[in-house]
Amino acid sequence: MKRFLILLLLCFQGLMAQVQFEARVSKTTLGLNERLRIDFVMNIDGDNFVQPSFEGFRIIAGPSQQVSQSWINGKTSFEKSYSYYLLPNQKGNLVIKQAMIEYNGQIYKTQPIKINVTAATEQPRDPNDSQVSADDNLYLIANISNTNPYINQPITVVYKLYFSYNIGINNWNELSKPKYNDFWSQNIDIKQLVGEEGMFKGEKYRFVVLKKVILYPQKSGKLVIEPLSLDISVKLPTNRRDMFGRVLLVDGNKRVSAGAKTISVKPLPEAGKPADFTGAVGKFDFKAIPSKTTLKNGESLDLTLSVTGTGNLKLFTLPKPEVPNALEMYDAVHDEKVNTPLSGMNGKISDSYTIIPQYKGDYVIKPMQFSYFDLSSGTYKTISSKEIKINVLDGPTQTAEAPSNTNVGKNKIEKIEQFKFIDLKTELLARKQPEFFGSTSFYTLLFLPFLILPLIVLFKKKKEAIDSDVFGNRIKMNNKLAKKYLSEAKKQINNKAPFYVALEKAMHNFLKAKLHIETSEMSKDNIQELLLSRKANPEVVNSFIALTENCEIARYAPSSSATIQHDFDKAVTIISELEKQI
Repeated sequence: MKRFLILLLLCFQGLMAQVQFEARVSKTTLGLNERLRIDFVMNIDGDNFVQPSFEGFRIIAGPSQQVSQSWINGKTSFEKSYSYYLLPNQKGNLVIKQAMIEYNGQIYKTQPIKINVTAATEQPRDPNDSQVSADDNLYLIANISNTNPYINQPITVVYKLYFSYNIGINNWNELSKPKYNDFWSQNIDIKQLVGEEGMFKGEKYRFVVLKKVILYPQKSGKLVIEPLSLDISVKLPTNRRDMFGRVLLVDGNKRVSAGAKTISVKPLPEAGKPADFTGAVGKFDFKAIPSKTTLKNGESLDLTLSVTGTGNLKLFTLPKPEVPNALEMYDAVHDEKVNTPLSGMNGKISDSYTIIPQYKGDYVIKPMQFSYFDLSSGTYKTISSKEIKINVLDGPTQTAEAPSNTNVGKNKIEKIEQFKFIDLKTELLARKQPEFFGSTSFYTLLFLPFLILPLIVLFKKKKEAIDSDVFGNRIKMNNKLAKKYLSEAKKQINNKAPFYVALEKAMHNFLKAKLHIETSEMSKDNIQELLLSRKANPEVVNSFIALTENCEIARYAPSSSATIQHDFDKAVTIISELEKQI
């Protein structure tokens, strides 16, 4: 009995140990400037590997895939791994979450791993390595046009990366973006980064303009612009030379920050501020123009109020016209034609009102006033529009309790047809409603469940038949995964590594669906033989295999957006051709 129990326990342990999937890290405590290697290792050939999000880390290399298989004394061992090199973005206790794989329809996950990131550590330098430090050769500067503006006075911030001729730059990544709290901000597009030369700290440096922003402060006092921080990959020269005498370079990383900037914003002066001031700051012109001033009964006119000039055009409101009661005015249609260059907003904004007269007569729209703060003179200025006279030639007349004076006040309209809005048509309902019991609706609801029952039985049998078809379900799942990863590749077309990972998975799942094979059977010769046996075009087959092999290489090789787009279009074409042929 004991032997039986021991044998049963060993079998149970063997079954439990069949599938192993774990995450292994090179260290659990590291400095902010150190790299971390993590391997996701499995003892089976799992499919559809899903990496964790790596929150708090930046991927600097990977994923790289390795597969090893051995036979020792008749025992087979298999190991497959995905490896990454990570660089922490922040200090503290970080967690690498679970990775996932699929095997025989089951999902397996790794355990989360806690990583403690400390302050940057001092690393010993090889005397043969670089004697040039990036610390004294690389600077990120934020140039601010005005640190003491008025509220709503535009200021510009230009971020420049200066680097000396002793080092080279490969790439950079934003660690933290600047935040413009209490500012209205607008980024100025930089279509292409251009390297320039200039003087910095009394020496000649190269520099690149990375970012341009225009800001409008929205309140007075000391406002802080939080810094832009970058992680930059650099090339540093060493004391070693190659066989041709050229200086050898080593890779390095440097984190730079533009530093927080404080802006002291002045409030607009209270002395002389007009009562109708709505916050306009700059240099403006104001006009109120009607589309017509003479019209017949039933016609309408458009009254357009517009402000043109330079200043915070998007940050204030236009005055609203006051019209007599006899003129029906609808809500304004707002329009903006504003450009935002580095010098500040300029252009035109307007409100257009549609006005319809109700009665015959002459009417007056009072002059309107628009006030703004002029930065050049430091004073408030007010522009008044002209008085607008409207002449309605015909239509019903109006009466007023007081003597009519169209230039002063509003007219009181005679209550003509004041009950016209009441609907005189009624819909009568019978006082005695038919009973529900014994009606058609009653019998329909009574027998409806008996009619639906056979449909439920048929649906259940159909579902059981579909669920029992394991082979067919696997083909459907692979088809669905192929479409999913092809769609994912299209979304990641601007990110090289995730794009090629998704594209490779899409092509593998397409083969599994069409050829009914598993991942372990996906050798080049086997794929070629199976596709040709199904009368696929040899040229299309060779193109498919070449593109599949290229996905792994392309993740690490330099490539342009045009190359990535070409590979995606090529994959879609090849998959479509094979779909037709096999």
